[in-house]
Amino acid sequence: MAVARGTEPTRDHRPGRRLAPTPFAILTYTFTVVMLATTLPTPMYALYAQRLHFSVLTTTVIFATYAAGVIAALIGVGRWSDVLGRKPLLLAGIVISAASSLTFLTAGPVWQLLIGRALSGISAGIFAGAATAAVIEAAAPAHRAKAAIVATVANMGGLGLGPLIGGVFVQYLRWPLHLVFAVHVVLLLVAAIGVLVVPETAPKVEGGRLRPQALAVPAQVRSAFVPAAIVSFAGFAVLGLFTAVVPAFLEQILEVRSHAVAGLVVSLIFIGSVGAQLGTRGLRTSRALTLGGASLLVGILLILTALLTSSASFLVLGALVAGAGQGMSFSKAITSVSEAAPPDRRAEITSTLFVVAYLAISVPVVGEGMATRLWGLRTAGVVFAIVVGTVAAVATLASWWVGTRRSSDRPE
Repeated sequence: MAVARGTEPTRDHRPGRRLAPTPFAILTYTFTVVMLATTLPTPMYALYAQRLHFSVLTTTVIFATYAAGVIAALIGVGRWSDVLGRKPLLLAGIVISAASSLTFLTAGPVWQLLIGRALSGISAGIFAGAATAAVIEAAAPAHRAKAAIVATVANMGGLGLGPLIGGVFVQYLRWPLHLVFAVHVVLLLVAAIGVLVVPETAPKVEGGRLRPQALAVPAQVRSAFVPAAIVSFAGFAVLGLFTAVVPAFLEQILEVRSHAVAGLVVSLIFIGSVGAQLGTRGLRTSRALTLGGASLLVGILLILTALLTSSASFLVLGALVAGAGQGMSFSKAITSVSEAAPPDRRAEITSTLFVVAYLAISVPVVGEGMATRLWGLRTAGVVFAIVVGTVAAVATLASWWVGTRRSSDRPE
């Protein structure tokens, strides 16, 4: 008897039988493993800088290369899994992620680090759409809403695990710049086997055309898109700052030499993001956008205080609060834009929002690196925090205004 797509097979609960992992669990594991690779090198940047003699500017350029890879994949192949099916794109993303880890495993000069980051970004860009859809489709129809939450946790949770795991490997195990990437390749091999054996959740569309993802914002969507884009830009700029610069700040300003601690501090911003997304699921979109923007602003002010006072406590608290603001605002920004978009253009408009978000990881962060060379790490961080804080304040006011306007437009 055939099992309908999206339903779970009957589980065997007889004693002595080990239950096989479900397609949903396999795909969730795969999503997590690929995403954790994108932040795995974070605690290593200070060590790379020492051995290869490069500055914070080079670190930010290496990190921005990842964002360029994500954007290229989102635009180039973002819609391909709707035509080819999910599995071919997931397997391609796994192979590219493995190529990235192998590049880091053998890395010597800076150009190899750039290639490794670009490949990591491409794999993440592929998985952003294909893996999210596959995880949701693998769940039973009655559990699709919960599956969407699991997909979000796999995405952001993987990003948070990367620096934590990387820091532990670098600090406590042998071959600090190599071992963790070898382990990651093994994890990817397990993921590839799992993807090969699970059923396809979206069969190939015969005669479908492979084309790049168009980017556009129709006039009727702009009132929702603009505040969503502004707050997303601010949130991802802070994520970029933390991932690229905070390890150097901890070492040079706070004199924290532990790579494990650096990885833990960076992971806190992702932990805050996941926690806020889970905790504010039932909050109205307009209110969550305003609250998220305000939390992001408070978090940036705490980070600014940490920079001015050389306080690790304020840095940790700022990471959690800013992460919560980013998670809350970005998840609701996607919801807001999706609700306002015409159904036939929803993917196009959502992809545009993602491109804006990932531009925030590249352009401002490289600017921060250039400012560091001119003014020093602390002063450049203060200027960056003030600029991004201003953007967050504008986003908060814009979200509040749009929410108030929508409430007043509702009939009594």
